[in-house]
Amino acid sequence: MLGRTAQGLFWMFRYLERCENTARMLEAGARIAITRWEDANDEWGSILTTTGSRTDYLALHDQIEGPKVIDFLLREKANPSSVRASIASARTNARAVRTALTREVWEAVNEAWMNICDALENPVSDAQLPAALNLIRQQAALVRGSLYGTMLRNDIYDFARLGTFIERADSTARILDVKYYVLLPSVRMVGSQLDNVQWETILRSVSAFRSYNWICGGDITPTGIADFLIFDRRMPRSLAFCTSTIAENLAYLASAYGITSMSLSLAEARDRAMREMTIEDVMDTGLHEYLTEFLGTTASLAAQIEADFRFIG
Repeated sequence: MLGRTAQGLFWMFRYLERCENTARMLEAGARIAITRWEDANDEWGSILTTTGSRTDYLALHDQIEGPKVIDFLLREKANPSSVRASIASARTNARAVRTALTREVWEAVNEAWMNICDALENPVSDAQLPAALNLIRQQAALVRGSLYGTMLRNDIYDFARLGTFIERADSTARILDVKYYVLLPSVRMVGSQLDNVQWETILRSVSAFRSYNWICGGDITPTGIADFLIFDRRMPRSLAFCTSTIAENLAYLASAYGITSMSLSLAEARDRAMREMTIEDVMDTGLHEYLTEFLGTTASLAAQIEADFRFIG
């Protein structure tokens, strides 16, 4: 496969995953802001931090306010990671690799772009926000379902999956990191009812609330949730699940191309390390330190994938 085609597939699905993750984080921010209405702007600031958009936002606005944050993350043309910009980039990449996609996948992407752009043509009010966020999630799910249901399990599929799970791993790690170091107003709030409400909201932001309750019987604790979102391989948004899936798809590419790559070695080493660790090991090291390292290795792995498969070519 040409590096340009691999690049288009990889980034098409990174952008699609980014749309969905942004919608989920905005929903989490709205839920938490309701529980802390007197400090709601702190919650919106945490969402900007999680998405890595705080600096760009403050370059345009003097204060952090809910409606402005929502508009910035959904519609702002100056924000390259906004949902509107991301779905446009996903469609542009899909059009560039059109011949590598089934008709169903292309039509799903094109329809997602049209529907999301229509929904975000004007500023989204508080009353419209739940429906708009739900639409974004649904459209991303339709594209993903088309991929799973119609595409050959070949190198095209592998690059699409790599883009999805690189982006998803990055998002889950950022959500966890911000929870510990931005959302809590003070150390004395740890373990309080407010703290538990925030942890519940974080679970909902990665579609893990019901799954966690099935496995843990509703015992919501910070350590239990961190363990679930980092190490539980049954959870499709956990760091362990993303890590093993990335290694798996890189292994398929290595077999198909008859090569060994540095990115595969890095992914397999990280997967082995995660299998040997426990949440106690993470807490002893420091959750923030662990997640910071994880984000760094994810970025390095993504760059190595681009280098190994000559995305610029």
